[in-house]
Amino acid sequence: MQLIYSTYEAKARFSEILRHVRRGRAVVVSCRGEPVAEIRPVQSPPLTMEERLDEFRQQGIVSASGKSGWRFSPIEHRPTALQRFLDERNE
Repeated sequence: MQLIYSTYEAKARFSEILRHVRRGRAVVVSCRGEPVAEIRPVQSPPLTMEERLDEFRQQGIVSASGKSGWRFSPIEHRPTALQRFLDERNE
């Protein structure tokens, strides 16, 4: 179950919220019923990219594509319209 506090409650019960966070739980702060912030434990050491992707998969933010292996290729650098204009002007 997700812990949700309004901004008023969060100010009044900040120590209580920190106790929940120390126990490893995330707390959401809402304003007028809309979630605006999440207070969660600091993770150390930082997650690797694969661990972060696994976390996103568990949260339903991303899904596996079915392709094996994560291979990223560099984006091809193409001159911008301004650069092409300047190059033509200097010719």
